[in-house]
Amino acid sequence: MRTGEPLPAVEDVLAALGTGLWHWDTATGLVTVDAVAARLLGLPAAQATLTEAQVRARLHPVDWNEITGVVRLAVAEGTLAEVRIRIMDDHKHVVRVVRSRSKPSFDSVRRAYVLTGTLQEVTDPMPGTPAGRRAVTGDWRRSREAFLLDAGRALAEARSTQEVLRVAANLSMPGFSPDGLAVFGVEGAHLTIIGHHGHEPGADNPFYMPLDTDYPAAEVVRTGRAVYLSSPEQYKARYPLTWPLAQRFGRQSWAFLPLTASGRTMGAWLAAFAYPVAFTPDERSVLTTVARMLAQALSRAGTAESERALSEGLQRTMLPKLGAGIPGMSIAARYVPTGGGLQVGGDWYDVIPLPNGRFAMVIGDVQGHDVRAAGLMGQLRIALRAYSSEGHRPDAVLSRASRFLHGINEADPAELRFATCLYVEVDPVSGVLEVARAGHPDPVIRMADGTVLARPTAGGLPLGIDPDADYPTTRFVLESGETVLICTDGLIETGGHDLESGWQRLRALLEGHKGTQEELADALVQAVHGPSSHHTTGPLADRREDDIAMMLLSREGEGCGCGAESAPPPARRTMLTVAQAEPERVSVARQQLRELLHDWSSPDQVDSAVLLLSEVLTNVLVHTDTDALLLAEVTGGDDGRRIRIEVTDAGDDLPHVRRPGELASSGRGLVLIELLAHTWGVAPRGRGKSIWFELYETEETGAG
Repeated sequence: MRTGEPLPAVEDVLAALGTGLWHWDTATGLVTVDAVAARLLGLPAAQATLTEAQVRARLHPVDWNEITGVVRLAVAEGTLAEVRIRIMDDHKHVVRVVRSRSKPSFDSVRRAYVLTGTLQEVTDPMPGTPAGRRAVTGDWRRSREAFLLDAGRALAEARSTQEVLRVAANLSMPGFSPDGLAVFGVEGAHLTIIGHHGHEPGADNPFYMPLDTDYPAAEVVRTGRAVYLSSPEQYKARYPLTWPLAQRFGRQSWAFLPLTASGRTMGAWLAAFAYPVAFTPDERSVLTTVARMLAQALSRAGTAESERALSEGLQRTMLPKLGAGIPGMSIAARYVPTGGGLQVGGDWYDVIPLPNGRFAMVIGDVQGHDVRAAGLMGQLRIALRAYSSEGHRPDAVLSRASRFLHGINEADPAELRFATCLYVEVDPVSGVLEVARAGHPDPVIRMADGTVLARPTAGGLPLGIDPDADYPTTRFVLESGETVLICTDGLIETGGHDLESGWQRLRALLEGHKGTQEELADALVQAVHGPSSHHTTGPLADRREDDIAMMLLSREGEGCGCGAESAPPPARRTMLTVAQAEPERVSVARQQLRELLHDWSSPDQVDSAVLLLSEVLTNVLVHTDTDALLLAEVTGGDDGRRIRIEVTDAGDDLPHVRRPGELASSGRGLVLIELLAHTWGVAPRGRGKSIWFELYETEETGAG
């Protein structure tokens, strides 16, 4: 070439050297090749854009897996990715071997690999032969590192024996991948097959061989040393009695390696090859490393499966079987254990028949997620059943249970535990619920029209803290078509939520649900943790932050989600007691009223109703020495909806409207009611009085 002449194009130079160019973007799944690269892949010699599937169809499947491992390793190290690839024809025969060199990069935004590289045909001996392995020693070491990195990660992530076997079956070793695998285990003095891959149909027949049999896998288990057989002649000469077992599969080389975990040989791993393998030191090193990782993975999976079976059996025996049903009512329940460990904890639920024809619903949570928590839960559940069966009232049942758990704590001060609990005695005829609460979340009511209210109840300390703790009882009525939800805090707080935000999440789901009661129970669990694990339903999610126990009790009627049909309830109502010693419950009453009026068309009327309620409740607490009982009821008719709010107390003095002076600190309550309410009144009772007022729904601001 004379000085001053332009250099030839890079593409022309590469073409003259028989080197093709290619570009691969995993985000789009497309591979662009020039004419030389297309010819090397066995395609027409023209530039083309191919899919990953089209390219993969031209490559040996083992080499495709090797490419992905080498690419990840090259990106991690910031080096070139170099690998040899066997090109297959349409009949799956190897037609040539090419060397691929590329500089891969990782796009963190698109989560994709981008590669631009070259393809060049090589004339070295085929991989799998001794000469071929000598020729690719440099590639071999890089491929081995990439393979072991991927294999270790995949086996470490396998959570069950079947997952471990699937990973083992898909292992693609660099340059000498087996096409048949088997994992042997030990039962007593016999060798068994745990799993296998690459054998013909019918190989699933039971395999039960004494360990003293002259068979390679049995010898490996007996001695703890690997056995390598490079040819059928070597196999037949060394193990003539069991050679027929291997002969029918047509393999050429075999490696039997011990599976050793914690110093104990727990089985053997067979890797069988369709071509002769010399088992060089490098190859033996890879096989030995894989066998160690496989043994550790199988040991972890076996331990986890045993623990899971133990914990699930323990938990299932402690959970009640819901019966055929209760006339006029239906119950659904779910329990989901926490992920990880023994998958056992202290959450539980129970349904207890009572001597008076009623029944009790109990839900609770013992502190902790371990076997001790599960054991205490079982003891506490039995104690609650015993106290309930004796006919004690809800407050007495919880008081006795608290004293019982406190006694256990005193006997073992190093392992102090407490438990939260909600005990509900149900009269199925009248729908009356009597609730006693020990540090547990309040029940939630879903009304027939979908309105959802948290039902505040009086409560005491968690069980086991104070043997003399008091547990006051709250009574309310479950109307026709209504559903009450009781649950442990795992249903509310999982996923980074606190009690407030978690409750808002559940409230939206409860209000929007249109299906049956069982569908509602599944929806609540799935919204938080994935599929339910109630005795008969789907798999658990892999990881959970806390146990879940929940129960739904529905009184038959339209809107309960239990499948029954009846007339809709006459009203949407809430009831609440505000004691003299609990002025903070005035704010609870205001919140209850706002939730009751969540779909009211006039926000101004809602504000007026809340203001008037505050005035009436405050007057009772200031001017009497009695408690106040609030009843708020929304009714509908042809002339629209109305809200009636009634506050009852045991005081004898009737209120009177008076005109307070400019500087007076009281006397404005009834004046406000007269201004803002559509109608109001004072009704004397046998002992005490009721003050009531009504607002009629309107789109206009203001009530007057």
